[in-house]
Amino acid sequence: METDERPGTVLSEADSWKVLERNQHGRLAVSVLGEPDIYPLNFIAHNQRLLLRTNPGTKLAELTVNEKVAFEVEEIDDAEAWSVVLKGTARVIESQSEIDEADKLPLKPWIPTRKYTYVEITPTRVHGRHFELGDEPERY
Repeated sequence: METDERPGTVLSEADSWKVLERNQHGRLAVSVLGEPDIYPLNFIAHNQRLLLRTNPGTKLAELTVNEKVAFEVEEIDDAEAWSVVLKGTARVIESQSEIDEADKLPLKPWIPTRKYTYVEITPTRVHGRHFELGDEPERY
């Protein structure tokens, strides 16, 4: 149901995953000591989880301090938009067998850098909305 307070149509969890699976760029939200941060990054949705690659730095440090994260993807075209938010737990992939499996996936760095650390986000909740775009309606 669409209202001024909650516009759009709620997506099922399956439809939310379809949006995640057909996109490769999103935003990772983390919080450490009450200070939020958000990072644009590329990812892949695989087996009902998200995978990303990174290097040691602020983002990785924040994930190890607080593993609870949120991830958001938007998809927009001329007439429609989708927004999906995933909340979950992040962990650095450390076992060589898991790294070898992740290396087989089509997840390449967004910018020309080498990123050797894989992070997996296991969802606790996935929800999304679909919007029909258009002009603001006339006032009554």
